[in-house]
Amino acid sequence: MSWLQRWNFIERARIERQLWEAFERREDLEALVEECRAAVAAGERERAFQLEVWQTTLQRIRKLEKLMAGKQP
Repeated sequence: MSWLQRWNFIERARIERQLWEAFERREDLEALVEECRAAVAAGERERAFQLEVWQTTLQRIRKLEKLMAGKQP
């Protein structure tokens, strides 16, 4: 991963949005992140940035879920 990709906010937002959309569809986010982790471990180095972003985004989603638990919609 290049340092330029790391600071590319548009690319980071696009990758974050993928996980948020999966959350909205009520998909298993941990499974998606684990699938990405396995792909990186299998040699797909281009997905390493995606894994980094998804891990951070998953933490944010879980934190938001805890904050919103018990609140009326």
